Amino acid sequence: MWTKEDLQNFIKEKMADRKVVVVSNRQPYVHNLIKGKIACARGAGGVISALDPIMRACGGLWVCVGSGDADRKVADAKGRVKVPPGSKSDTYTLKYMWLNKEENKGYYYGYSNEALWPLCHMAFQRPSFRADDWDHYRKVNKKFAEAIIDEIGTSKAFVWIQDYHLALLASYLKELSPNIITAHFWHIPWPNYETFRICPNRREILKGLLYNDLLGFHIRHHCDNFLEVIDRELESRIDREKFAVIRKKHATLIRPYPISVDFDGINLVSKSKEVSGAMNALGEEFHLDGMKVILGLDRIDYTKGIPERMFAVDRMLEKNPKLKEKVVFIQVGEMSRIHIPRYKELNDRLNKLVEEINWKHSTDAWDPIIFTRRHLSYHEIIALYRLADVCVVSSLHDGMNLVAKEFVSSRSDTDGMLVLSRFTGSARELTDAVLINPYDREETSNGISEALNMPKEKRSRKMKKMRQVIKNKNIYRWAGKIISEVLKLDFRE
Repeated sequence: MWTKEDLQNFIKEKMADRKVVVVSNRQPYVHNLIKGKIACARGAGGVISALDPIMRACGGLWVCVGSGDADRKVADAKGRVKVPPGSKSDTYTLKYMWLNKEENKGYYYGYSNEALWPLCHMAFQRPSFRADDWDHYRKVNKKFAEAIIDEIGTSKAFVWIQDYHLALLASYLKELSPNIITAHFWHIPWPNYETFRICPNRREILKGLLYNDLLGFHIRHHCDNFLEVIDRELESRIDREKFAVIRKKHATLIRPYPISVDFDGINLVSKSKEVSGAMNALGEEFHLDGMKVILGLDRIDYTKGIPERMFAVDRMLEKNPKLKEKVVFIQVGEMSRIHIPRYKELNDRLNKLVEEINWKHSTDAWDPIIFTRRHLSYHEIIALYRLADVCVVSSLHDGMNLVAKEFVSSRSDTDGMLVLSRFTGSARELTDAVLINPYDREETSNGISEALNMPKEKRSRKMKKMRQVIKNKNIYRWAGKIISEVLKLDFRE
């Protein structure tokens, strides 16, 4: 079992001669002006939840895009700031990159999220491939490489690249500095060949990824899909025994690493006075006294199955009218990518669904669905997990889904139940959850009912087993396995 201290000591001992750099599009800390004062909040999303505790443990440099309206005010002339704010220990350096509107539109909204995101998710959304977006994607990936080299020069370094926004980064880095070892973790699913072959830039993407020394996915199935694509698209040799691709004398190891969360950290925070206070405040705000609480907590995205879970709650109330005024479904979700039409359409659809379902089932004193988009603090998120009798994760397709693991980690009371889509990576580990097919309205509604009515002893037994899985396979073990593999590469050189 890996702990934060184990990882910290491991990196200090084994990687003392290399700078450690994490690179992602999304920023772990965002600075905004609120009522004339600068406020700092932790960024949203699974990548941040996973990597922030690792960087706190090992220090180093995190390079990302700055999007907060006060980010420039807190950063130095080179875009750097120490985070988390106010911490006297466990800090690291954040380096912001600045993108103009055209770069942001083409690289982020365009190619990353209208081309690659739907291409990789089986959610029946057609990708949009535009030449201008691809040009911006290439230029911004190169801009990232130049920003990293500006910080590390020609020093020996381990650069840990995150996600689908930066598929070309390793190729630009290796051109600029041969001393860099790169590992790239792909946080979303990798599609099969028949899906990926529609991408007009598929070979450039594959070549870019094969500049990495190590390429990680959540599960073995995604690794197999990647190797199938390579086999049918590029001239290379696949070593099935070592699970590696050799191209132009360079080997890229392909590995499954199921990502996780900081179990001990979340478990400790869940017992804090701050969380207890937030539970009381949220209970009053949402009038939860005496209610059974069903929780959905997601970024507003068409892959998360949010309409599907609303339909399931509607169906559950149709079949069990006695539940009226006894249960409430709280859906929390921050808006994202609102400049993309299909996200705006999803938001409008959710508004309409909430209105229709509430009108259908509400009474003078009760609405079945509470839908809030406001930003929640970390303590408020943990408080909602603690308040929930049932947490529903109904993703249509998800590489892993860390909401499921955060919910289980927060339940230090060993109560509550997880309803989990079979189409998430988490479902392969959290087999004691109530597993559902979110496309099946009857099965999903029955799954929520089963979780609500499960005897306390059975809930506790299942929750303890899921908690033990995450405790053993925590985020530090995930990082330790990847870095251990990187050290073998360094030795091999």
